[in-house]
Amino acid sequence: MSTDILRIGLIGVEHRANMAQNMDEDPRATIVAGADIHEPYRKSFMEKYAHNDPWVTEDYHELVARDDIDAIGVYTPDNCHAEHAIAALDAGKHVFCEKPMAITTEDCDRMLEAWKRSGKQFVVGMNMRYMDTFLTVKKIVDSGEIGDVKAVWVRHFVGMGGWYYFHDYRANHKGSTGLLMQKGSHDIDMIHFLTGRYTQRVTAMGALDYFGGDKPDDLRCENCDEKDMCREFSDRERKTMCCFRKEVDVEDHSMVLMDLGDIRASYLQCHYASQTNRNYLLIGTDGEVELSDNTVTVRTLKEHPRKQNVPHTYARSTFDVGQTVGGHGGADPRLCKAFLDLVLEGRPAVATPEAGRMTVAVGCAATESIRHGNVPVEVSQIAAGERKG
Repeated sequence: MSTDILRIGLIGVEHRANMAQNMDEDPRATIVAGADIHEPYRKSFMEKYAHNDPWVTEDYHELVARDDIDAIGVYTPDNCHAEHAIAALDAGKHVFCEKPMAITTEDCDRMLEAWKRSGKQFVVGMNMRYMDTFLTVKKIVDSGEIGDVKAVWVRHFVGMGGWYYFHDYRANHKGSTGLLMQKGSHDIDMIHFLTGRYTQRVTAMGALDYFGGDKPDDLRCENCDEKDMCREFSDRERKTMCCFRKEVDVEDHSMVLMDLGDIRASYLQCHYASQTNRNYLLIGTDGEVELSDNTVTVRTLKEHPRKQNVPHTYARSTFDVGQTVGGHGGADPRLCKAFLDLVLEGRPAVATPEAGRMTVAVGCAATESIRHGNVPVEVSQIAAGERKG
């Protein structure tokens, strides 16, 4: 890649696409074009990047066909990622694709094949790989302070699960396959990232116990006679589909047991919890490390003959892992920088397509287990000879 400024176009220009402003603020890149089927979003995009005199269209095919665009950011609905990323790669563009990589393992494999054909760079938006808290845990694990990790527990309570996932297209399997692909992709990826292992087999259970119901599929919150009494009422743009409508068919809580070879892990997510909280516990042969929200605690055993638990806590500032301003605890600007570093300077990114693919593969296998009597399911692995990141 030349040292010229990287010219970037966006497919999908609102919502998560706002993180792309970090690329535009980098002197090495500029956002010059966008494609979106929504006219108000195109108008807003033109105003936001007026300083670049951007070109816009409602047809993404026109965008990827432009010779004056070097890279594409894909920020469309989850079930469109494969179509848009493959089109961009086949057109010879570098691609940044928001997570999840896709909603089926098969689509992920098609994306990997397109990436291999293209010879271009490809990053998936697994932004938690750039968060201070997880980088701190990763550093502790890799240092050997807690010995060899053997067990992992992850619990994620989503206090606003209805607003996030059940008022839009993701509440139906056609749009998301299931929420282990969407919300769960972060935590599944972190289990892989922190342990350095990919999941080989899963057994899972889950259900739709709170959301869904008998409301009409075309009912929207603003038109509902019960909106003044409904605690799930939403007046947010594009988030007003009734979350108790008939078509809702994805699990609102799930539990997954994961076999990573010599490591075992469990993952729980619940979308109707009264609080929002993430908790990680990694137990090794010499101790354990726990992450609860922003607090990382290490309990080490190897220096104490009686194996007394002597906790010590690492504040977020203990390790110099870069800036803490920006979306997702500073992860979004770092992720954007990593994409530019990869494309322009050849520096490897940790948010690789393989990682994105394996996260989806686990989510799909676990969803299959849930919907087929909680049976064990082997996780599809990456084909031998696939291009590495």
